[in-house]
Amino acid sequence: MIFVKNFVFNSFEVNTYILSDETKECIIIDPACYDAAEKKKLTDYIEDNSLKPVRLINTHCHIDHVLGNAFVSEKYKLSTEIHKEGLPLLGNMKGYGMMFGLIVENIPKPDKFIEDNQIINFGKSSLKAIYTPGHADGSLAFYSEEGFVIVGDVLFYGSIGRTDLPSGNHDRLINNIKNRLFVLPDNTKVYCGHGLETTIGFEKENNPYF
Repeated sequence: MIFVKNFVFNSFEVNTYILSDETKECIIIDPACYDAAEKKKLTDYIEDNSLKPVRLINTHCHIDHVLGNAFVSEKYKLSTEIHKEGLPLLGNMKGYGMMFGLIVENIPKPDKFIEDNQIINFGKSSLKAIYTPGHADGSLAFYSEEGFVIVGDVLFYGSIGRTDLPSGNHDRLINNIKNRLFVLPDNTKVYCGHGLETTIGFEKENNPYF
């Protein structure tokens, strides 16, 4: 059984997720820890629960979601994993950081790329990658048959991801939410990139964008 732990990191209030199971292997999705206190909070949780990080994954490559990539990659000797279409967004992270008053470490280039429908394995557990661009090229959601999906900034409680950022496309986003996410069971819990969790069924019935 997968246990999902959520941390809210950096000034953008990004949800960082650590997924683990009974084997104690874990994956870290969107490590957004920026300052020393946030990095300690993440590592303390891993150490206190005797977890072994085995994968570092980004739902997409906007700056707020990758601020902890360098730290986690170095600390746990992990290669970053993204969808290949997100690679251009990593090209000018220091410049993006300056726009927001952030000092950005060199973001390690990914050694592995995740493809649509790829199975992500860790411990005795698995997730299915779902390619969902529209908020950003390279956006991925990760679905577990245990009844949840991690969606990054594609879908929110009562809202959707912005499309006025680099590589955003409103029509593409709406289409992917309808055809890639809303086909999941209604009781699927949705873990978002920012803010509260929700469910697929609730968003189908109540989200004003649909």
